[in-house]
Amino acid sequence: MIELKNITKTFYGRKTKVEALKNINIEIKEGEVFGIIGFSGAGKSTLLRVINLLEKPTSGEVLINGKNLLTLKEKELRNVRKKIGIIFQQFHLLSSYNVFDNVAEILRMNGVPKQEINKKVKELLLLVGLEDKANQYPANLSGGQKQRVGIARALAMDPDILLCDEATSALDPQTTDSILKLLLDINKKLGLTIVLITHEMDVIKKVCDRVAVMEKGEIIEQGTVLDIFSNPVEETTNNFVGNVYENLITEEMLTALRGDDPSFILRLAFRGDSALNPVLSEVATSYSVTSNIVHGSITYLKGTPLGILFVHLSGDPDKLSQAISYLEEKVYRVEVIREISGKPKEVLV
Repeated sequence: MIELKNITKTFYGRKTKVEALKNINIEIKEGEVFGIIGFSGAGKSTLLRVINLLEKPTSGEVLINGKNLLTLKEKELRNVRKKIGIIFQQFHLLSSYNVFDNVAEILRMNGVPKQEINKKVKELLLLVGLEDKANQYPANLSGGQKQRVGIARALAMDPDILLCDEATSALDPQTTDSILKLLLDINKKLGLTIVLITHEMDVIKKVCDRVAVMEKGEIIEQGTVLDIFSNPVEETTNNFVGNVYENLITEEMLTALRGDDPSFILRLAFRGDSALNPVLSEVATSYSVTSNIVHGSITYLKGTPLGILFVHLSGDPDKLSQAISYLEEKVYRVEVIREISGKPKEVLV
């Protein structure tokens, strides 16, 4: 559906050179919700604008359905852009237009007959839950309602792709959830491919199928949301995931857990139905070790359970080794985070 191949973007000032994007390679499948996450300045917005060539890359290829947009003539490019809707963080509504006209204007600009416009706008306002707000002006709307108008406007030309530029950053948590549910509903009903940029991992986990993590203009990690959450590799990714799970192991905690027996803190990742299995009680019963949950939680990634638990395991060295081997068979991933006291080397196999 969307392929970005070896994309670079360099901005030049009078005495400066900024490499905003460096050798970006992404493939986004038709109908999926793809997230791009990174801290401020990572290059997310620039990358999003490259997809519809609002920002032309310095080098590389931008392909949509196999067509390289960089080779298209201006008229061909305009036709492609009509099938790419975009939602902005700050809404960008026309204050002198009511809700109906804000949605209808793009249809008028494209020569759609008035009767068709009336029908289309009514359908879109019903879809986004604003059928009773057609005559209201932006000044009288809440932030969430303004964004719903923006979504309706982005859908006016029946796009195949919807780009979301920090679409929920200006909204409170409850309103954010309602907008994310709306985007998921639109994705399912209309089969749209959605590309969503954000700096919030909580947004990624609620709506995205796959995610790319950006840092300093580069993609440092990408994969399914389930893979990234259960097994983050890069430090930046760990920081984002850690903000969701609050997985900090403090020195005070380590001191309190220190004892005579060898012991470890393990990070356990449970995926799917295994997130609900009582494996820790089975370990304690079968191997005579003591297990305590330090902290963690079970979350749901588009309906799939993912559990991240930090567990303190202590006991006889041989039993600990057997217990860890058992856990490796039963859960998706087992990682030894810290050794608290003198464990023989052979326990870490």
